[in-house]
Amino acid sequence: MKPTLVIMAAGIGSRYGGCKQIDPVGPAGEIIIDYSVYDALRAGFGKLVMIVNRTIEAEFRTHVGQRFESQIDTHYVVQDINALPEPFVAPADRIKPWGTGHAVLACRGQVNEPFAVINADDFYGPTTYAVLAEHLATLQDLDAPTYALVAFRLGNTLSDHGTVARGICKVSEDGHLQTVRECLKIERCGSGGRMREENRTTTEFTGDEPTSMNFWGFTPRLFEQLQEQFVPFLENHGKDLEAEFLLPVIIDEIIGGSRAQLTVLHSRERWHGVTYQPDKPLLVAAVQGLVDEGAYPANLWEKN
Repeated sequence: MKPTLVIMAAGIGSRYGGCKQIDPVGPAGEIIIDYSVYDALRAGFGKLVMIVNRTIEAEFRTHVGQRFESQIDTHYVVQDINALPEPFVAPADRIKPWGTGHAVLACRGQVNEPFAVINADDFYGPTTYAVLAEHLATLQDLDAPTYALVAFRLGNTLSDHGTVARGICKVSEDGHLQTVRECLKIERCGSGGRMREENRTTTEFTGDEPTSMNFWGFTPRLFEQLQEQFVPFLENHGKDLEAEFLLPVIIDEIIGGSRAQLTVLHSRERWHGVTYQPDKPLLVAAVQGLVDEGAYPANLWEKN
């Protein structure tokens, strides 16, 4: 059974100032998602599920339809603010999506096999997909909460142009995730990082910390667990216009309650992404360098 790739593309990217998910970065106009799908195909993924919001759905369908649909079985899921379990109702003035956990929950019914979940605006590198695909191929019991995370070295994930949110992982000696702490404002500091917290304390990072970049591997059992967690979240935060049901926080709670086992895999790739506008030239240069090295063709989808 080939795994499915789920791409979370419902966020607009307020810090970036526009819809960065469809901003070209490759020499033939490719966007980051082009490289994600291309790498996933090479790694053996068999289906693509795109999570979008209604404001960009048409543009995504046009772009993806032109590039991928002849290459991979492609589906679209809309993350709808109003898609809540009864009796909950979204506040009338809420604009912000409910977060990555809600986004993945929207895929319930579309995904019935082991699957990966990734961000639309992160360039993870080809070996990252291969590592996770190999692991997902070993999963036999689709009802078992046996999950995975491909972690990156923190120092390989920071921006030179501002703070970033990262999930800092604590890993057991046998390679299982113990905790993942969502750190919202980490800035580069030398070869490592630094986070100034609201109570004016400062946390220093060496740069070697295993870090979640939302590159997850799951079985369909996750959907049941997300639903179970979403109800108490809405009870406590459903009227908050800014509260988000975040996937790393949910996973941390699930493994903390011994309701799942999560294997931590490791990527040696350097992360590339666009959080701020000045990040884009660096990403474009990195992609061009990979093309020059032969890691990618100059035109990903050109028919030979």
